[in-house]
Amino acid sequence: MDALEKCIEITSDCPYRRTFHSDQGWAYQMKAYSHRLKSERIFQSMSRKGNCLDNSVMENFFGLLKQEIYYGVVYYSFDELKFEIERFIKYYNERRIKEKLGWRSPVQYRLHLLAA
Repeated sequence: MDALEKCIEITSDCPYRRTFHSDQGWAYQMKAYSHRLKSERIFQSMSRKGNCLDNSVMENFFGLLKQEIYYGVVYYSFDELKFEIERFIKYYNERRIKEKLGWRSPVQYRLHLLAA
């Protein structure tokens, strides 16, 4: 529950609906956990049992993140790791192009759709 409280605190100023996505691990199914999320108006999203496709987008993202910045790297502080994660997310959203998005980054793709 400590990690959940920290997440709630960090995201408390978010102007958008917050979503907490997880697998169906027992910790995430505890009543105290789900009630705490509800009390903060955080939408709880869980993969359906036996359906890995529910989580495939996040699994893919975390797989890329670990390949790019984690495996084989030693971080000496939480702040150092946090900085690298934030840097990667910015790169992933703003600079990394994808063939499926017409060779645009996700941000470029969304802006292109808005302009159309």
